[in-house]
Amino acid sequence: MISANYFPLTCNSTRISIIGAGKVGSTTAQRIAEKNIANVILLDIIEGWPQGIALDLMQARGVEHHDREIIGTNNYDDTAGSEIVVIAAGMPRKPNMSRNDLIKINAKIVVEAAKEAIARSPQAILIIVTNPLDVMTYLAWENTGLPPNRVMGMAGVLDSSRFQNFIAMELGISVADIKATVLGSHGDLMVPLPRYSTVNGIPLTDIMDTETIEHLVERTRNGGAEIVKLMQTGSAYFAPASAVSVMIESILLNQSRLLPCCAYLQGEYGLEDIFLGVPCRLGCRGVEKIFELDLTDMERIAFMDSAELIRQNIEEAKAILR
Repeated sequence: MISANYFPLTCNSTRISIIGAGKVGSTTAQRIAEKNIANVILLDIIEGWPQGIALDLMQARGVEHHDREIIGTNNYDDTAGSEIVVIAAGMPRKPNMSRNDLIKINAKIVVEAAKEAIARSPQAILIIVTNPLDVMTYLAWENTGLPPNRVMGMAGVLDSSRFQNFIAMELGISVADIKATVLGSHGDLMVPLPRYSTVNGIPLTDIMDTETIEHLVERTRNGGAEIVKLMQTGSAYFAPASAVSVMIESILLNQSRLLPCCAYLQGEYGLEDIFLGVPCRLGCRGVEKIFELDLTDMERIAFMDSAELIRQNIEEAKAILR
């Protein structure tokens, strides 16, 4: 007799493993399956939880009209052979809590999850979603031994989408006509770039006054905190799941999209040995190219301040793991 929670993979065997079946992980699984991108293995340490989420998602197939398989599991062995591994495990933010407050809690969780998953899927590309994202991405890379192009963090896509949305709301213009660029850390020191943000090709700085732009920049920096404050008992998950699914799609379909991601810098922007949000070309080999933007003095200072905070937090995290 076949268990109700077991679903054999079909011939279309491209698989994504998502570690952490909380709201971000489970919503990412939903996005991937319903976009018909890949089969999904959803892993969590709570027995029965990922199996239940997977069964629920599978029962939506008749409505959503896709044939992707979703497996819920508590066993890393079931993730073997994954093309991409997404780490969404860890504690989300609570009110009055910064992303950096999560270092002590999430560092060990992310490192263990990354090592266990990559041991079963040594050729996989690793995408980190857990906060504080830039630090967690560095720890995952350092502890798995993967080449830098195969490790990245999801942040810039989300932050740029938030900036894009706030611009659209302010102008009353379709978000489809707006492109926004955000660099730096996924936190209070992120660097939204109005000069590189456009409305149907027109620079934002040409159609919006400085005071309004500064307001939108600040709201973007606090986009996650605003949601945490409103929800009280949780944090954002719909937008983060959409952001990571776009990255997965670009990699698996080799779309070579230019997306802002947390990537390893080796001299770009004058920085070495750090993961930070920058524009990247994402394709089947992961981060295939990092693009360097021409920054003003003020933008560069803000970018360097962001990097310095990340370095400090990385050292703090390493001390915790010793």
